[in-house]
Amino acid sequence: MSEFNTNVTNQSGEGQEIKSVEMKTFYDSELIKNAEPLLVHDKFGQKRSIPKGNGETIEFRKLNPFPKASAPLTEGVTPDGKKAFDHRPGQCAMLSIPGVGEAMFSITSSPTNTEFMEFSIKKCGCVTEWLHQAEAGQQITIRGPYGNGFPMEGELKGKNLLFIAGGIALAPLRSVINYVLDNRDNYGHVDILYGSRSADDLVQLKEIQDVWMKTEDVDVFLTIDRPQEGWDGHVGFVPTYVKELGFDTNKVAVLCGPPIMIKFTLEGLCAIGFEKTNIYTTLELRMKCGVGKCGRCNVGAKYVCKDGPVFRCDELDELPAEY
Repeated sequence: MSEFNTNVTNQSGEGQEIKSVEMKTFYDSELIKNAEPLLVHDKFGQKRSIPKGNGETIEFRKLNPFPKASAPLTEGVTPDGKKAFDHRPGQCAMLSIPGVGEAMFSITSSPTNTEFMEFSIKKCGCVTEWLHQAEAGQQITIRGPYGNGFPMEGELKGKNLLFIAGGIALAPLRSVINYVLDNRDNYGHVDILYGSRSADDLVQLKEIQDVWMKTEDVDVFLTIDRPQEGWDGHVGFVPTYVKELGFDTNKVAVLCGPPIMIKFTLEGLCAIGFEKTNIYTTLELRMKCGVGKCGRCNVGAKYVCKDGPVFRCDELDELPAEY
C-alpha cells in the first residue's frame, strides 16, 4: 500500500508529517464530520409532493449559517466609479437588479472609453422597465464580458468598412464604429447605413449628426420606414436602401438588426457582389445565461453566447435552416 505524505500543524505551530494511511483517513473523517453540518445535499433541495396520510416521513436537519464575509462582494462593483472590466467591441454584459431579474445587453461604448461603460436599452420587460425608471446613484450588478466580439485586430484591420444597422441594433455596432474612429489610422473608408421605423426611433442621433457625419472619410446614410412630418431624409427599408446605394464590394460589411432585416440585407449584399466571408453579423438577441448552460441560444452545433454572438455570414450556412 502506498504512503501518503501530509503536513499538519500542532498547537505549538510546528509542522508534522503524516505518513500512515490510517492517520490520513482519520484526519479526513474528522474534516468531513466538522464540515457536514454546513453542507446542503441536492436531494434535500428538490421539491416533490407527498400524499397525505401515507406514513412517509422526511428527516430535516438544522444547517448552521456560514459566518458573514468580512469584505463586500467585488464582482461588478466599481467604487471608484469607473469601468468594471475591459471588453472588445461586440461583447455583452449581464446587468442584474436584485429582486427584479437580469438580462444580457450589448456594451454600447467603445473599449477606448476608459472612464465608464454605456448601454442602449429599449424598454420591453421588467428589467428594462426598472432600468428606465432608475435614478442616478442607484446600484446594479454587472458581469462580463461575454461573447467573442468583432475581429478588430484581425479581418477588419486595414479594411474599408460598411456598417448596417436597424433600430436599437445600432447598440452593438456603436461600440465598433467608435473604436474605428478612435483608431482611425488602422482602418479605411467608413460607410454607415442606419434605419429605423421612424425618426423618433433613431438612437444616438445627436452623436451621429455631431460626430460621425463630421468625421473625415466617413459617410452616413439614414432612412426611416415610412414618411413622417418633419423628415426630409430617405424613406424606405434598409435592405432596399442597400441595393439603391450599390456600395463597392472592396470592403467588409458589418450588420446588426432584427432577424428579418438581417435576412434580406444579407441577400441584398450578396446581390450586389459581396462575398459572405466579408460580411459579419451579431446574434446576441438569443443570449441569456452567457455561459452555454441554459440552452436558449443553442442553434445546431453552436452556442451563440460562447461561439458568438459575432458570426461571419458564411458560418450561418452551417446553422439549421429554420434559424
